[in-house]
Amino acid sequence: MDYAKRFYELNSVFQLGRNIDLPDSDCCIQFFCFDSKGLWPTHKIVADEPVFCDTVTENSSFLYPVFIPKKKYNSENAILLLHGLNERNWSKYLTWAEYLCQKTGKAVILFPIAFHINRSPQHWSNPRMLQAVYDLRRKRNGDDRMLSFANVALSERISENPYRFYSSGRQSLSDIENLVFSIKNGQHSLFQENTQIDVFSYSIGAFLSQIAFLTNNGGLFNDARLFMFCGGSIFSEMFGQSRTIMDSKAFARLYNYYKYEFSTTDESISQNDKILQSFWSMISPERNEMRRTSFFESMGDRLSGISLNNDKVIPYKGVEQALGSELAHKRIDLLDFEIAYTHENPFPITKGDTKTLNFAFESVFSQAADFLG
Repeated sequence: MDYAKRFYELNSVFQLGRNIDLPDSDCCIQFFCFDSKGLWPTHKIVADEPVFCDTVTENSSFLYPVFIPKKKYNSENAILLLHGLNERNWSKYLTWAEYLCQKTGKAVILFPIAFHINRSPQHWSNPRMLQAVYDLRRKRNGDDRMLSFANVALSERISENPYRFYSSGRQSLSDIENLVFSIKNGQHSLFQENTQIDVFSYSIGAFLSQIAFLTNNGGLFNDARLFMFCGGSIFSEMFGQSRTIMDSKAFARLYNYYKYEFSTTDESISQNDKILQSFWSMISPERNEMRRTSFFESMGDRLSGISLNNDKVIPYKGVEQALGSELAHKRIDLLDFEIAYTHENPFPITKGDTKTLNFAFESVFSQAADFLG
């Protein structure tokens, strides 16, 4: 596979909401509607702001794409693909989804996290619309080299109220549970009843998937396999300041809030709130360590993944702390490539030798396809 060539080909034909038979491919893309039920009324409500309102229509009702094999389609199996933090489009994931779809013969569901991709207003990613917010943030926070137009919307939202990280994650998990429930109950036109749904998760999507598996409401993930790429870390070891994720001030606010302010003791958490229990246990390694590591150990061969040696955002050390060192070494491979990759861009397209890039991509996704296939 020529990764760079296919990346540009897919992005040239992909259009949100348009079903398409992909050229030179055994896959097609279909879009489906989803209506989010949002958060329960008992949960803390984040106030509306004139620029970054939390009650946007795009987050409540949206489309999600599914890659479907045109040949040998197995309607009894699916892969749910969860993306990273502060993503505004599906560009990076089209080649990933097509590869998994072709190699496994399974449909690959690309499901957007709350307030991300097409679940956010377009002006959140429009530099002209964000200029005033960018200028104000730059003036207020000084010379923060991590501030950019790409991250200013998320940075401002987190700085205004870091609780949004939890509330949007909770809404995302509720949506995922409802999607999986509807599929398993035969309520989705693509899939048969009791469809097996496995998960490929990247970056913060891996963090979300870990909480989903720990919570396991209704036994939805009893038999599901989980493959984590550039993810799986305990929260306290993540380093989210990046020009494509959030700026330094926002990340410092986020880190301090969840490390020292948010539900600081186990006793403060309702024993009936499994989602909050799971989230709390993923903040730092000492929180519910035995329960957390024992659970991931109990997954056995349903757990796998790949971390990258030069990943500064979600380092392997954090994966060791989340899963336990022994299990991490057994289940999560640590790879390195001779390309200038980063966490945010694990497969950088540059002029020159394409063989090294293709090798890096194949090394990750052939392993993922074998595991999920």
